[in-house]
Amino acid sequence: MTETKSPSTPGPAEVWITGIGLATSLGEGLDANWDALNARRVNVDEKTFAPYIVHPWAPVNLDTQIPKKGDQRQMEAWQRIGTYAAGLALDSAGLKGNKEILGRMDMIVAAGGGERDLAVDSNILNLQARGNSAPGFLNERLMNDLRPTLFLAQLSNLLAGNIAIVHGVTGSSRTFMGEETAGVDAARIALARIAAGQSEIALIGGSQNGERKDLLVLYEFGGFNLKGKFAPVWERQNNAGFALGSAGAFLVIESKAHAQARGARPYARLTNVVADLAHRKHPGEVTNSLEKLWSKLGGKLGEQGAIITGATGAEPATSEERAFLDAHRNFPVRATGSSFGHNMETQFPLGIGLAALSISRGALFPPNDPSGLEVEMSKPPSQIVVLGAGHWRGEGMALVEAIG
Repeated sequence: MTETKSPSTPGPAEVWITGIGLATSLGEGLDANWDALNARRVNVDEKTFAPYIVHPWAPVNLDTQIPKKGDQRQMEAWQRIGTYAAGLALDSAGLKGNKEILGRMDMIVAAGGGERDLAVDSNILNLQARGNSAPGFLNERLMNDLRPTLFLAQLSNLLAGNIAIVHGVTGSSRTFMGEETAGVDAARIALARIAAGQSEIALIGGSQNGERKDLLVLYEFGGFNLKGKFAPVWERQNNAGFALGSAGAFLVIESKAHAQARGARPYARLTNVVADLAHRKHPGEVTNSLEKLWSKLGGKLGEQGAIITGATGAEPATSEERAFLDAHRNFPVRATGSSFGHNMETQFPLGIGLAALSISRGALFPPNDPSGLEVEMSKPPSQIVVLGAGHWRGEGMALVEAIG
């Protein structure tokens, strides 16, 4: 009797990072951001929104990525930032203008609530305070003062729509909301889809305009804003909070086979992304969540491993994250919040982009931290764990590795 063999099931596809687009408070593009990090430069504004601190977006020539003035005018700042960074990622991947690939490229955007129309908000509140709000007043103002199809805060999926219009990315589109965890899930689901063969190539990322009075007010209600004077993330124990940043960070990720077929040069491999949601009702739950995620990443970091964290500076999440990092002191740590500010949905994609950039350039950017937690790394990194612990909820990790 002969034995029949069932066909072997192919394993998950290897996923490469082939494009990185960064438009941040430190500058536009990979070289500008890399040079700023190595110079330990920080761009903060302590005056415009005092007592709150922000990391303002570095000036760019919008025409280079959003050529039509009409497109620029109909976007608010957060959309311009994101659409610009998405264009940089497509340029980095060598895909700008490739209609065949762009037409089937999937897109997952991590976005918060769109920017509010402060003039309309202020007018409504002032008229109500003066008693000039007859029955039907609010409906009348909303109908007459706002653009058709919009409400007081812009729709979150407008960023994806503008990227599709400007850059021609017209495969499937998803927009995730949920502050820091939206960025984690954008990477996690895109990776899972490509690894499973459900997608070949995807554009993922997010953007934030931190120079918004409405956003600062929103986070001040929770006591989350850094006030007074800037300090690096690990130096905020006595003045907890995050300094909002303005940044766009987008990545092109694709299967190894797809990248090789088009002759793309990879920056690094995206090996795994895992997420958790600690209840945060008792001390230590964030630390325990991070330890659980660490064990789920698969494999172990070698002597050329490092950690890039989006630590916020808000408490108690940052202290509990530091307890996790203290248990893994054999790996150099870098906190993006010290250099770029806190960019909410964008923080995790930013961390993945910086990890891939560091691996491709054979060096981890230097520490910018007087506390001593961050130390120099003399060897080129071959593995970097990107860590994200939300200021309010949600935890995530990604493993980025060298190829070959």
